[in-house]
Amino acid sequence: MTIKTPDWVKHAVFYQIYPDRFARSPRTKHPRGITFKKWGSPPEEQGYQGGDLYGVVDKLDYLKDLGITALYLNPIFSSASNHGYHTFDYMQVNPLLGGNEALRELLDEAHARNMYVVLDGVFNHASRGFWPFHHVLENGEKSPYIDWFTIYDYPLRPYSSTRRKPANYACWWNLPALPTLNTDNLGVRDYIFDVARYWIEFGIDGWRLDVPEEIDDDSFWQEFRRVVKGANPETYICKTLRPHYHPEGLPLKKRGVKKFAKLIDHMHSLYDWEINHVQLNLLDSHDMARALWIMDGDKSALQLCALFQMTMPGAPCIYYGDEIGLSSDGDPHCRGAFPWENEDAWDKDLLTFYKKATVLRHDNPILRTGTFQQLYAKSDVYAFQRQLDEQQAIVVFNAATKSKKVTLPLPDIESKTFTEIWQEDNEQLYQVKGNKLEVTVPARDIFVLITSG
Repeated sequence: MTIKTPDWVKHAVFYQIYPDRFARSPRTKHPRGITFKKWGSPPEEQGYQGGDLYGVVDKLDYLKDLGITALYLNPIFSSASNHGYHTFDYMQVNPLLGGNEALRELLDEAHARNMYVVLDGVFNHASRGFWPFHHVLENGEKSPYIDWFTIYDYPLRPYSSTRRKPANYACWWNLPALPTLNTDNLGVRDYIFDVARYWIEFGIDGWRLDVPEEIDDDSFWQEFRRVVKGANPETYICKTLRPHYHPEGLPLKKRGVKKFAKLIDHMHSLYDWEINHVQLNLLDSHDMARALWIMDGDKSALQLCALFQMTMPGAPCIYYGDEIGLSSDGDPHCRGAFPWENEDAWDKDLLTFYKKATVLRHDNPILRTGTFQQLYAKSDVYAFQRQLDEQQAIVVFNAATKSKKVTLPLPDIESKTFTEIWQEDNEQLYQVKGNKLEVTVPARDIFVLITSG
């Protein structure tokens, strides 16, 4: 079978936005009596801080200048949670975010800037407020929507569940607020497919699927794909890979360069290369500690990781605020408001670095769609080779705290001249001699060497 993935994703740099905490726009007209928490309130206090989709529109030029070409938004449909994963109306954008009209403007303004918009699709479970589940709560066994869910006995316990007496219906991670949808029910399937098709036809460019592995039904996802690709063949469908995921967070393991290299090669071996070129590559997100926090505040480590995103196959994704140095522990602390009114708190050097890193990727197609082959992995140095048509690229990472002189084996290249394009003293030339290339990479930095073609 020939695999075809959306070309635009191969060239995209994504930016993940948590809508309630990214930007609040004065253009959003809320009913009188609506009260939000102060912008920048501690995220562990929960509540709503008033970010909205018009706010995202207002910051599109900032994102364009950062080098962003695609947005991934956490759930935006009507929900009784600031994160949006407790959906109660899949056909209505949350009025607190500006409603359907705000999404319309966001799509139009983003597309005018050649930017794409991908939404979070939460189809494994809904919320207590989801209208069919509410119908069951009100009517019990008499509700015609009973089979939309998996119910064990009555009356339901949507709020009084305990460890000893858990919810008496199927729900995600035993959380009674999140009843699981029975996707074996044909009516449920039709509803989800209608939702998926509706928003693609509305103009969104893709779906990031939340916990799709929990709908363990190949036929469901095959039909889902047929529906959305039928509406737009260039639709992006993806999930973020979170091994050993648990709501409390992800385990962090420190690995040497050889184990790291094996993990990268293993990851690439799992899929066809057409798929590898559109993997959504992220360092952090809304449900884990921010990358800078994970790295104990080591900015050079964050920069190396960001450069790896920008030079490896797949679409890099920046979590909002990472580019200005936001750092925090996991959920809910990683969901703080973007400090637009306090630029003095921004790490301007880091922001400049991110802009330079995205330019590196955008200016060099070989870093987006070239082949990938590991060259070297020892003594804190990791190097790989990429090729696109006749052009060659070699990327060398030095994670050590001192400069490293390394000799790279290039069995397929006898004599060729490379130009280093990342360092400030650009245009330095390096010559392959006897199928080998000798370079000295500064501490905590990289070389990006490219031939003229």
